[in-house]
Amino acid sequence: MNIVRNMIISAVLLGLFAITGTFFVSYTHENTIERINKNKRQALLKTLHVLISPKDHDNDIFTDIKKVTNKDLLGSKKPVNIYRARKNNNPVAVIINSTAPDGYNGNIELLVAIRYNGELAGVRVVQHKETPGLGDAIEETRSDWITKFKHLSLTNPEKKGWAVKRDGGEFDQFTGATITPRAIVKAVHKTLTYYKKHRDSLYE
Repeated sequence: MNIVRNMIISAVLLGLFAITGTFFVSYTHENTIERINKNKRQALLKTLHVLISPKDHDNDIFTDIKKVTNKDLLGSKKPVNIYRARKNNNPVAVIINSTAPDGYNGNIELLVAIRYNGELAGVRVVQHKETPGLGDAIEETRSDWITKFKHLSLTNPEKKGWAVKRDGGEFDQFTGATITPRAIVKAVHKTLTYYKKHRDSLYE
């Protein structure tokens, strides 16, 4: 009887430990996910405001969003976010979350900021898997290469200039890593092309 009693007590204790452990794992997961998402939102908003200064708009660009899909020009078959900046209800700029699908190690996620007149306000890389020490020079913290897009447009340079120098264009490539900058230059040009075709509808 004592053996049976001890087995029952052990089973009950194990069950309680399992329930308690599951609760704490679930609780920790929920709180961690919320904190991670909050940090991601803050990081994204900071980047949006680097590209389009808060003094240049009076709306909440983090919530003034339009979702669009265009795999050929925006690099993804999924809907992407377009953040819209306005001032006095007039269009100022958009920040398009586009993708360079042909990076060396896969997709390179970009934020491409375009002013209403079609001029680039800036470009930033928000996610990539490029090789550390080579392709990661696309990060603003690693080099100033990504900042060189500011003030450019579809006509500045002309179409043939929208390529890395190895391909006859005007953009620098990295030593030992041509594929990465080539992918970004191509993606930014396609994003500008998308904007030109759809500008007015993006602000609706």
